[in-house]
Amino acid sequence: MPLDIDIIKTRANMDYRLSKVRGECMLSLRTVGGTIPAHLLDVARDVAQKYGNGTVRLTTRQKLAMPGIRYEDIPAVNKMIAPFIKEMTIDTCGIEQDPEEGYKSIGGRNIVTCQGNRICVKANCDTTGIARRLEKLIYPSKYHLKVVIAGCPQDCAKANLGDIGIFGIAQMEYDRERCIGCNKCAELCDQHAAQCLHPSQGKILKEETKCIGCGECALVCPTLAWHRNPKKLYMVKLGGRTSKVTPRIGKMFLNWVTEDVIAQVIENIWKFSAHMLDGSPKYLHMGHLIDVAGYHKFKEWVLKDVELNPEAKVADRMYWLENEYVANMHVKDPDKHGIH
Repeated sequence: MPLDIDIIKTRANMDYRLSKVRGECMLSLRTVGGTIPAHLLDVARDVAQKYGNGTVRLTTRQKLAMPGIRYEDIPAVNKMIAPFIKEMTIDTCGIEQDPEEGYKSIGGRNIVTCQGNRICVKANCDTTGIARRLEKLIYPSKYHLKVVIAGCPQDCAKANLGDIGIFGIAQMEYDRERCIGCNKCAELCDQHAAQCLHPSQGKILKEETKCIGCGECALVCPTLAWHRNPKKLYMVKLGGRTSKVTPRIGKMFLNWVTEDVIAQVIENIWKFSAHMLDGSPKYLHMGHLIDVAGYHKFKEWVLKDVELNPEAKVADRMYWLENEYVANMHVKDPDKHGIH
């Protein structure tokens, strides 16, 4: 018996994805920064065993996915996942919706994060906490946006490949009187960071313009001469993406900004997307929209009425050389591979 299913609507409004098996789909449960209360794992297990194929998949966007769900079972599954949506989406992120209706939108996906400074000694920020506060700004939405948060510039979360990549950075403060001139900070910075620290007369000199705020110097200083300023600041990159032909790393947009600035920018990005797409959502990365509008027009839109903090810096321009990798490829027969 044929099924009357609007596959596009089902995916866009309830996060059920088309499967290779006719009549079946896969449900994805949104997490907040990849963190889930252990008892909610029971929900995913029960759905997988009762309505799916008995497996739960961890997706690259830190979701729990249950494949093998029949389309006719979607209403029953939505009621079954209501406790998960209530706790993770409504209670944790303050998003208003009926938990038994399933997800309201696929737009924005959930925010992906590394483990942050709740666990990692290198992280400069609480990535899970930021994800919880920003989640209500990206979900629900009918427009496409992938947000990734890394606790430091090391970028274990691959924020460089997100539409918006947010990096926790720290303003490092130096107590000259505590410094014993061991040079451990300069050696580490030279090998693993920005090469901005240099020994000088038994102390350390810093090239401020080269510092990326990674905080590595504080980890190796035996006398605590280096320490992080408690004010939480972030670096923001834009336009990263994977792609079959033109993958690219995001470019610096903002540096040394506060979370409030990031929240204002995200709200303006939705306005920019609606303007560029004439109110008709399409599956397009934000980087594509920036390419069409031009960086300066994009910047005009997303910084409109944004109150920048005193430390904030904004990129004057962005430039991507998308096909650079093609020019550097070496093949024996370029005509065979379509490279000219």
